[in-house]
Amino acid sequence: MRWESLFDDLESQFAHAERRLQDDEVLDLAEAELAQVSLADRLRACLGGQLTVRLRDGSDVAGTVVDAAVQWLLLADGGRRVLVPASAVAAVRSLGHAAPEAPVVERRLRLTHVLRALAREEVPVVVRTTAGDYAGRLVRVAADHVELDDGVALALAHVLTVRTAPVSR
Repeated sequence: MRWESLFDDLESQFAHAERRLQDDEVLDLAEAELAQVSLADRLRACLGGQLTVRLRDGSDVAGTVVDAAVQWLLLADGGRRVLVPASAVAAVRSLGHAAPEAPVVERRLRLTHVLRALAREEVPVVVRTTAGDYAGRLVRVAADHVELDDGVALALAHVLTVRTAPVSR
């Protein structure tokens, strides 16, 4: 056996092992990056697109994605707007890639912020919950519940959608 062929063989084995190690590292990094992607990030990437969202009660809500944040998704359904808490989403078909991580301000924009804006505007809404539908105007938005003008308090944990009346043109 010649020394040159032995060294060539060793170099080849080393190069092959190094390529496998690099491939494994790339795969590990890709998996780690994917592990950081949230459903909200993928929903935010759908702005302007049509989506059908399956809610945790098995019903569907469809519309154009008008806005999305970490805790909620806003769909346009004809002249209506449908606010969907992220916690109510069970499944979404045909999502694209993820949007970049939301800016700090957007990450801090909670569902309750949007609901308080609806309360300030005195917008008539239909709040769909796991216990049924409730119509009225939001008068209070607390940490874990909202209250309608008829005195009914609704736990946010059970809210599936908040639908506004059609926008007049």
